[in-house]
Amino acid sequence: MNYISILNILGWIFGVEGVLMLLPALVALFYGEAQGWYFVLCAAICGALGFALTKIRKKSDRFYAREGNVTVALSWVFMSLLGALPFTLSGEIPSYVDALFEIVSGFTTTGASILEDVEGLSRCMLFWRSLSHWIGGMGVLVFVMTLMPMTNGGSSFALMQAESTGPTVSKLVPHLKQTARNLYLIYLGLTVLEILFLLAGGMTFFEASCYTFGTVGTGGFGLLSSSIASYSTYIQVVITVFMVLSGINFQFFFFLLLRRFSDAAKLEEVRWYLAIFFGATVAVTVGLTVQQGGGWLYNFQQSAFQVASIMTTTGYATCDFDVWPVFCKVILLALMFCGACAGSTGGGLKVCRIMIYFRAGIREAKGVIFPRQVRNVRINGRAVDSKVVRATMMFLGCYLMIYAVSMVIISVDCDDLTTCFTAVAATINNIGPGFGAVGPTANFSFFNPLSKLVLIFDMLAGRLEVFPMLILLFPSTWRK
Repeated sequence: MNYISILNILGWIFGVEGVLMLLPALVALFYGEAQGWYFVLCAAICGALGFALTKIRKKSDRFYAREGNVTVALSWVFMSLLGALPFTLSGEIPSYVDALFEIVSGFTTTGASILEDVEGLSRCMLFWRSLSHWIGGMGVLVFVMTLMPMTNGGSSFALMQAESTGPTVSKLVPHLKQTARNLYLIYLGLTVLEILFLLAGGMTFFEASCYTFGTVGTGGFGLLSSSIASYSTYIQVVITVFMVLSGINFQFFFFLLLRRFSDAAKLEEVRWYLAIFFGATVAVTVGLTVQQGGGWLYNFQQSAFQVASIMTTTGYATCDFDVWPVFCKVILLALMFCGACAGSTGGGLKVCRIMIYFRAGIREAKGVIFPRQVRNVRINGRAVDSKVVRATMMFLGCYLMIYAVSMVIISVDCDDLTTCFTAVAATINNIGPGFGAVGPTANFSFFNPLSKLVLIFDMLAGRLEVFPMLILLFPSTWRK
């Protein structure tokens, strides 16, 4: 294990986090809020730690998958531990476990909250909550890779592979550093574009920025307890469109920018993703109209918003979908596990994995009938490597194991199975609201500290695709 290289990268992470903490401090300065000094103090702590760790001289540049996974997992853990400090030091979230839950929910773009009165927070704290979505959406290691001098190309790939969403990582250009920059340019472009559209709808720059961070980062933290319900239909439609766009594999946008339209059209995952979105929207619209009545157009707009919010794991709400017909709720529950595309800011299992499970199941069924035929799982017209298929199957096994253990532990705090089941689903899939006592009009404050720590682990495991968090628990990981 190359501990020195890991510490060096952690130093860069702390330094970047310290700089980002100055942004809410500027918001506090603009609005005349004294809480901004806590961000200055925490930024100084992050800066000092970062400077000390980056100055440690390393003896070797060897950096492999084990170091990459450990670095990514530790980065997210320590980044969250430091990111929770402003909430607790200011007294706005007195319990450190609650503050940690809130910031982990932010960084992992989950959007689950322990706050009963969101409006009671100062503007700088609200900005930090929303900014944490934008920081964690694309991945902090991906951002650091655009700045940090990487002498070893293998270290870059190991870090991106451990932090990126989906079963595989592909380069948009030959150099991974340039790939990271291109990803962030697309990410920044979507951010600026949505801010402009929201400003056109009458939002202030502060509101537009916070809701854009939550949309493009597929997070879900808002400025009001009612989420998006009190905003105009125009604002809701804009957010719906950008939630859908943020759930698409960013490789699709890269191909469009290069005018490689045929390559963009070949991405099967994007076609599946859009087909699932539109199919689910139509089904929920029909279910709402038949069972609850109302206009088709209004029901379609509400259905599209909630389907996009759940499928992309954003977690915004325009209504209490917990009171919708069971048919509609079952569709939303299925979408919680489906998730968005690989290579996007969304969570869940990912559409790409759903495709692999579906086609691998068909292959195995046909193998029973024709045992001598050799059949490959194919995506985008290419055979998927058997290692990727095996890793995808192992991912599901570990995912279900964590899910089951988490449900058993938090069940002591739940009065009904729906709350218990969807609380884990909402956190491990990085969605935010579930059903029952953790529905869109409720929060996670009633859980005891142990249950909150379990759900914190679930959020981190879900965002980092399970394995980086699991390997921290193996003693063999830390041996030389």
